[in-house]
Amino acid sequence: MKLLIIEDSVSLRRSLRVGLKNLGFAVDDTGDGAQGLTMVMTGEYELIILDIMLPSVDGITLVQALRAKRLDTKVLILSAKNEPEDRINGILTGADDYLTKPFSFDELHARLLNLMRRGELKTTSDVICVKNLALNLQLKLLKVGNKIIDLTPNEYRIVECLFSNQNKVFSPEQLSNYIAGQYDLVSKNAIEAHLSSARKKVRVAGGELPIKTKRGFGYMVQG
Repeated sequence: MKLLIIEDSVSLRRSLRVGLKNLGFAVDDTGDGAQGLTMVMTGEYELIILDIMLPSVDGITLVQALRAKRLDTKVLILSAKNEPEDRINGILTGADDYLTKPFSFDELHARLLNLMRRGELKTTSDVICVKNLALNLQLKLLKVGNKIIDLTPNEYRIVECLFSNQNKVFSPEQLSNYIAGQYDLVSKNAIEAHLSSARKKVRVAGGELPIKTKRGFGYMVQG
């Protein structure tokens, strides 16, 4: 597992590097946001531990650049900024988890393990086709014919989860865990809003999103 630490505190960065290497991670690190962004774009990391307040390029801008390139590298923000709006902004920007300083190393490790498990797909195909829709798991793209649907990260994760588990009902709680993990909650209303938006986008492109609501239970795609 290849991991990148972007943290400007030299002592904390050293401590994390040593601790994570002892746990078997392959670790690179930097204390500069601009250098971190370059490393992210070229290094094929599976996990990133990211501070927000960094020299050159701040952590939020870095996450935005990462998601704009449609890179799905898991990002855990590690920050002293602990107000609710800071946490919300980090997650909505595209981070997968948010841990405030000071923190327990054991909790950090547990959250990294959770991120590693999150979104694992039980399929051997890179492309899943349902009717005239094609979901490319490698490129993170949904297409209707030759038209690419511009889904947000959360809209995509909902579609990915249900397309990859056809004929299985997922409750709102299960979808929330798939999208945001066990430490955050995506409400049923938010899931409905994401689905409504995705349906409209697919409809405009000439398709129909085959996600059905099983009242009282959750959501599913019938293969």
